[in-house]
Amino acid sequence: MQEYIFDLLKLVVPAALVLLGMYLVIKAYLDKETQRRVLDVRLKNTEIVLPIRLQAYERICLLLERIAPSNLLIRVSPAGQNAVEFQYTLLAEIRSEFSHNVSQQVYMSEAAWEQVKQAKEDVVTMVNKAFHELPENAKGTDLAKRILETVIAQNSDPTDPALSFIKREIVQVF
Repeated sequence: MQEYIFDLLKLVVPAALVLLGMYLVIKAYLDKETQRRVLDVRLKNTEIVLPIRLQAYERICLLLERIAPSNLLIRVSPAGQNAVEFQYTLLAEIRSEFSHNVSQQVYMSEAAWEQVKQAKEDVVTMVNKAFHELPENAKGTDLAKRILETVIAQNSDPTDPALSFIKREIVQVF
């Protein structure tokens, strides 16, 4: 009986070792293959998402440039409008530009998007403050002049900090 058990062990132990070895080899191969596929998927995602993210940053830079008071006043003419009408026109233009690009926040960091929102609010505040400093019967050109005077006094557009932040982030990300 002992001899029978010993013969059985001679067969089972090597077979178990071979089976264990094969299991380890196959498991290592499958793990490597899984890692390779995950890396391929990430690479493909990067190839697709990277250009979209870069385009989002470009659009946000364009938004910031378009709502900068010095550029906004060039595009939106106060001709024939009183200060109330021109203020409304400027605020509508700022909100329109912002709402047109709001979806770009998906591709940006939270900090960058907060900078963009703050820049928009700073421009709105500048327009409103300049409007409230004017007499009641002021013209649109008076409002434009007051806004430009404020920009000159501050020596920068209120969008400049956000634009600088976005440019620094682009360099870090890409």
